[in-house]
Amino acid sequence: MACVPAAAYAEKADRDKPFNIEADSLVHDELKQISVFKGRAVLTKGSMQMRGERIEIRQDPDGYQFGLILPEPNKRSFFRQKREGVDEFIEGEALRIDYDGRADQVILNDQAEVRRYRGAVLADQMTGKRIVYNNLSDVFTIDGQKAGETGKSTGARVRATLAPRSPSADNK
Repeated sequence: MACVPAAAYAEKADRDKPFNIEADSLVHDELKQISVFKGRAVLTKGSMQMRGERIEIRQDPDGYQFGLILPEPNKRSFFRQKREGVDEFIEGEALRIDYDGRADQVILNDQAEVRRYRGAVLADQMTGKRIVYNNLSDVFTIDGQKAGETGKSTGARVRATLAPRSPSADNK
């Protein structure tokens, strides 16, 4: 496991924004509070954007929203969000992306990769089996271990390239 803290947080204004979703088709179950969007689905919530072949959105009785994003065959689902107060974006890809509105976090599973851009320049890049990005604390937790059938680690590793921050970038 690896934790990578960052200096700025995800856009605070995004938390109160509604989901806006476009897709080729929609099936909505009002009783269960579940919507399933299929076909080149794009979800936006403020500066957050997620894309995949299938997006499932559900709402719990307390009004929190949860999302599941699945990709087209042989592709990965996509996530991108602006960071609060700086010209930086976090983006990631995985075979499955879960959004947890209650915990305000994004979970990338299987072939997970997260990138931080400063402006248009790639600054940091992290890969692993599972990456959890907490929007409230702006902390990434990356797990590279992939349990085998015996429950023992197969030796998968977390990989990260972290660019140095200039002193002026920390004061923005």
